[in-house]
Amino acid sequence: MGELIKSKIKISSDFTIEKEYKDCISELINHEMVESMKNFIQHGDINCLEHSIYVSYISFLVCRQLKLDYRSAARGGLLHDFFLYDWHTEKPYKGLHGFNHSFIALQNANKYFKLNEREKDIIQKHMWPLTISLPRYKETVVVLLADKYCASREIVKFGNRKNVSKLKEILGI
Repeated sequence: MGELIKSKIKISSDFTIEKEYKDCISELINHEMVESMKNFIQHGDINCLEHSIYVSYISFLVCRQLKLDYRSAARGGLLHDFFLYDWHTEKPYKGLHGFNHSFIALQNANKYFKLNEREKDIIQKHMWPLTISLPRYKETVVVLLADKYCASREIVKFGNRKNVSKLKEILGI
């Protein structure tokens, strides 16, 4: 799995793949609440929207390559951190962010969007093993691994800004 992610991390300039990805997330990406994710820092100088797009796109590529449900992976990946607050300074609940934010993200996503079962599982369990419940779908495992991969790259600032900037250009945001 690690080799597959490494081979796909170079952002493709294939118009067909870009269009397919945009089609998967088109309902979500221009929604005002999704756009508001750019107001919250996630890791270092990467905001929550940038991080989520990065996770979403990598998950889309990997699931597409593995012939899994890449649409659900792209959508669930985009909404996996849809908690809508700055976790560095405030929390609307007691407890640690890592244990609780996936449940808040799922509540928010359900409030604004119609989700399928895979998308719900991806959002709710992307922090496994902290969420305790095992992922039900392979797509969930792909997104949770992509999330860890992207977060680690963002934290150590290993080439992430260029990839995120390219994705934002592709999406026109």
